[in-house]
Amino acid sequence: MRLSVGGKILKVVSYAFLILGALIILFPFFVTIITSLKTQQESAESFFALPSSFYLENFKSVFQKAGYFTYFRNSALITITSVVLIFLLDPMCAYGISRNLHKPYFKIIHYYLLCGIFVPFQVVMIPLVKYLGTLHLTSQLGLIIMHVTFASSQAIFLLVNYIRSVPPDLEEAASIDGCTTFGAYWRVVIPLVKPMTMTIMVLNALWVWNDFQMPLIILNKSAETWTLPLFQYNFKSQYTYDYNMAFASYLVAMVPVLIVYVCAQKYIVAGLTQGAVKT
Repeated sequence: MRLSVGGKILKVVSYAFLILGALIILFPFFVTIITSLKTQQESAESFFALPSSFYLENFKSVFQKAGYFTYFRNSALITITSVVLIFLLDPMCAYGISRNLHKPYFKIIHYYLLCGIFVPFQVVMIPLVKYLGTLHLTSQLGLIIMHVTFASSQAIFLLVNYIRSVPPDLEEAASIDGCTTFGAYWRVVIPLVKPMTMTIMVLNALWVWNDFQMPLIILNKSAETWTLPLFQYNFKSQYTYDYNMAFASYLVAMVPVLIVYVCAQKYIVAGLTQGAVKT
C-alpha cells in the first residue's frame, strides 16, 4: 500500500522528532563519558571537546581515594534486599486480594493500598522522619522498609489486575493433583504472571538504586551508611569540585542499571503489553 504525499511528510516529521528526542536523551550520557576520560586541564579548555586520549586515572582515583566500594556495597545491599522483599510479599498479597475481591474485607484492603498511589511523598516526608526517629529506624533497615512500603501500592495495583486474568480453573486442577494453595500459587500463578512481576522488580530496582530523597532524610546520621546518590551529591573536596572524577563515578554507577535494564528489557515489554488485547 503506497503512502500519500501527506503520509510521507508525516512519517519524515515523526522520524525527525524521534531522532531529535534520542539525541537529547543521549547527549548527557555522551558528556558523562567524555568528561570521565579527560584531565582537569582538558575540561577547563573545552568542556564538550573529545578527550585527546583515554585517561583512566579518574576511575582509579574513584576506587582508590573516595571509598567508592563502601557506598556501592550500601546501594547494592539496599537495592537487592528491597527488590527481593517486593518479589516475595507483593505478589502474595496481590494473589490473596485478587482471588477474594468479591469479599468486602479484601475490597477495603485493596482500596486502602491504592490510596498510596495518590499521596505525594512530600506530604508524608516530615511525619515519616518523625516516626522513623521515634522507632530508631533512621538506618538502612528503615530505608529498606520504606522502599518496600512505597513500592507496594503500585505493585499490588498492577498485579491484582494481572492475576485476575489467570483462570482459577488452573489452580483447581493443581489442587486436584495434590497441590496446596501455596503450591498452586507458586507453581501455577507465579510463572504465568512472570512478565508483570519482572517488570515491577526491574522498575523498582532502578528506582531504589537511583533514589536520592529518602536516603537523604533517613541516612543523614553517618556517612558510612550513605548510598551512591548521596555520596555523589557530596562528592567534593574542601575547596574544589573534581568534575572529571565525579563524572567517572556517575558512569560506574550507571553500569549496573544498564546491565539490569538490557537483560530484563524483554520482560518489561511483555509485562506492559501482554493482556492489552483480548483473545
